[in-house]
Amino acid sequence: MLRKIVHIDEEKCDGCGLCAEACAEGAIAIIDGKARLVSESYCDGLGACLGECPRGAITILEREAAPFDEEAVLRHLGKDLGDGGRSPEIPVGSAPGEGHELEGSENVASLPRGQRAGGAHLPCGCPGTAVRELQPPAEKAEVTTGGGRGNASLLRNWPIQLRLVPVNAPYLRGARLLVAADCTAFAFPGFNPRLLEERVLLVGCPKLDDASFYREKLAGLIAENQVREITVAHMEVPCCFGLANIARQAIEDTGADIKLTVVKLGVNGDLLSMEKVELLSGRGPAH
Repeated sequence: MLRKIVHIDEEKCDGCGLCAEACAEGAIAIIDGKARLVSESYCDGLGACLGECPRGAITILEREAAPFDEEAVLRHLGKDLGDGGRSPEIPVGSAPGEGHELEGSENVASLPRGQRAGGAHLPCGCPGTAVRELQPPAEKAEVTTGGGRGNASLLRNWPIQLRLVPVNAPYLRGARLLVAADCTAFAFPGFNPRLLEERVLLVGCPKLDDASFYREKLAGLIAENQVREITVAHMEVPCCFGLANIARQAIEDTGADIKLTVVKLGVNGDLLSMEKVELLSGRGPAH
């Protein structure tokens, strides 16, 4: 039938999950870092999600779509207790091709169980993506873990993956950021006390992930939250150097006055260099 239904611009979407939380029908889920329409029949087209999107990625279109099905929504949300709270729309163990289709042709039944439409109310179906501010210990006392001794964790935020952190996470406001390559914390024994203290951690891999996405995401974080400074920690291997360049370009994109420090770590656990990069009003390195 011809009716109104939400449309999600994946180019604008940064996967923050606010739209999924706002949708009472559970019609939206975060799949592979992007908001996706789980099923046309779950969307009532009223647009409760519109005002929650900080990127303006959601609009209402009038097009041919399956009709809104309130009974299917109730089953999808697990309110039909006759099936033990499991959605009969997407049976557990279904082979790909047997479930409902996501907008854009991905099949829900082929997704991991935690990401299936009936599996949870949180975006992407994973409680681990919920934004949390953590309280590091007041003193850097040593703690015993598994028979060994090490420094207490100074982690202040969750999630830490740059791809998963919403641009409007409360812990980003006026923050000092540590943008670290994935391998750094494993290689450098002084990661917590020397780099992480009083900083918000964002991690990623410039080799394996989308550098342009990282640049855009960092620029959005800077512009939205009046970030005070950024420290980039990368490994000495050539493929890791790009992370510092991504951060510098993101600062330039916003024109912000932010102190940038670049830390290079060795694969043997050494701190090889710590360089303060002077930027002139976000227009590039000083000469």
